[in-house]
Amino acid sequence: MSVHQYTLLNVSQQVGKPAWTLSSVEGPELPGTDSWHVELRRMRGGLSDGIDVVTINNGVLEIDVLPTRGMGIWRGECNGLRLGWDSPVKLPVHPAFVNLEGRGQLGWLDGFNEWICRCGLAFNGPPGVDADGSPLTLHGKIANRAAHEVTLEIDDNAGTISLTGVTDELSMFGTNLRLTSKVTLTTGKTSIKIEDHVTNCASGPQEYELLYHINQGGPFLSDHSDVLVPFEEMSPRDDRAAEGVENWNTYQSAEAGYAEQVYYFKPTADANGFGQLLLNNPSEQIGLQLKFQTETLPYLALWKNTIPAQDGYVTGLEPCTDFPNHRAVEREKGRLKSIEPGRTISHQLELHIARDAEELQRATSEVQSLIDGQQGTISPTPSF
Repeated sequence: MSVHQYTLLNVSQQVGKPAWTLSSVEGPELPGTDSWHVELRRMRGGLSDGIDVVTINNGVLEIDVLPTRGMGIWRGECNGLRLGWDSPVKLPVHPAFVNLEGRGQLGWLDGFNEWICRCGLAFNGPPGVDADGSPLTLHGKIANRAAHEVTLEIDDNAGTISLTGVTDELSMFGTNLRLTSKVTLTTGKTSIKIEDHVTNCASGPQEYELLYHINQGGPFLSDHSDVLVPFEEMSPRDDRAAEGVENWNTYQSAEAGYAEQVYYFKPTADANGFGQLLLNNPSEQIGLQLKFQTETLPYLALWKNTIPAQDGYVTGLEPCTDFPNHRAVEREKGRLKSIEPGRTISHQLELHIARDAEELQRATSEVQSLIDGQQGTISPTPSF
């Protein structure tokens, strides 16, 4: 048998011990590595009480997935390189302790510490009130919804380890959307593949928004870092971002009181239909390369937030279905997506970790080849 499936959901646990484990010792042999493992733990105590954490280790890369928080990826590590950032929110927060309506509808920030989290599904962007009078909280609800079905699949021919979670965002007389999320690691490889499918379970069409908030601090981010983005058009989000538009692709050292700057892009797609981005730290000879399918993720936001480390020194690499403006703005601009009843829209992205000079040069060449001779226009003032 080449494909092995396991159900991880609703597994009982003794406190302090893994709820469920599978490794190269008792599991199938996988090409490319002598050692791999998958482990499910349930956190106990404090605001993390009840959170399930699925750790996947493919021999060189390890990530912690949070089914309790919309299948977000809390953190990762690859050959000693940290994937993630130092949020003031140090541990995952159970959705039961996150009041999205709090802090003037900014309560989403009380649980914000993942390396990768999703914003959506019904709405995204800043808080406010929609045209029909319904309240919009910051970045939506899906990151604070728990997956109700979680399965593991091991393909011993392809050497892949895949975790799939099904998460619903439902309301009577309201949103009826389902997210089926699959994260895949290939043994011995320093890359992560994410495949998400958003399904309209209602009888009529539904608007939806989805943004991947990929948050990275050191060592990939430092005052030596820059970012390469092939794009057709770029615009600062607001007047604050316009102040730094000439240096949009470089980062500074931590500055107390620094106000975030955000830049919006219409990315250039490669021959396979993927937009690309490279966060590059040349002083360390490392980089984080992002690829995303532009057919369903046609836009990109770049968040620069170089405040002191204890406050959350970070940059956000954010492929999205539409820009994270107020929902009414995106509707007016024609960027707000809609799904017909019973239909599914799929989204795909990949992350590749460049660990040394050779891997960084390979990633740089790939991204730079899309930039050379065809880089797009930059608006000095907000235009999207």
